[in-house]
Order: sequence, then C-alpha cells, then structure tokens
Amino acid sequence: MKASLVRISLTAIGLVSTAVGVIGIFVPLLPTVPLLLLAAACFARSSERFHNWLLGHPALGPMIRDYMDGQGIPLRAKIMAIGMIWLSIAISVLFLIPLVWVKVFLIAIGLCVTIYLLRLPMREE
Repeated sequence: MKASLVRISLTAIGLVSTAVGVIGIFVPLLPTVPLLLLAAACFARSSERFHNWLLGHPALGPMIRDYMDGQGIPLRAKIMAIGMIWLSIAISVLFLIPLVWVKVFLIAIGLCVTIYLLRLPMREE
C-alpha cells in the first residue's frame, strides 16, 4: 500500500515536472533541464516506461542524457540559469519579501545554486 502510494506520487511529480519543463522551453523564467532531471529521477524510481520514454525522446532526451553522462550543460544554459536565479531573487528580496531572515536565506540559496552551476562541466553547444 505505502509503496504504491510512493510510486504514484513519484509518477505524478515526474509528469508535472515534465510538463512544466516543456513549458520552460518557451518561457524564459522556467528552468527546463532541472525540471527534466527531476522528472527522470522520479520516473527512474516509479515507472520504467516513462523513464525510457523521457530518455528516448528526441528533443528532451539529449538534455538529460548529456547531463547524466557528465558532459555538462551548454554555456548559454548556464548563463541563463544564473541570470534568471538572480533576477528572481532580486525581485523577491527588493519588492516581495518583508522578512530580513527570509531575504538572507534566499540569497544564501542563490549563492549555493550559483556555485553549483559554475562548477558543472560545460559542453560545446
């Protein structure tokens, strides 16, 4: 019972992540590759069929496989991700969040994610 509930939840999260990731291809503020990686991780633990479909997809599969194979991400994707992170953090910190500790926490998260992205290997586009 508990295992099937976890499996259903992971499949649902994978499907939502895939859908939002595909939307992210067209909407600059949505991160495509991280959402597709989340979907692949969820599917790997819940649905072999969806996992194989996602990795084999002609448009989505190469992004995931390249990252999983350690080939890294393109420079353009790295710049876009870091730029969008700091744009959204700046807007949130300056205009949306009144609590100082939340602002500090958000900036700390942004720094950690930026360091992680900068350390990722880069591949030629």
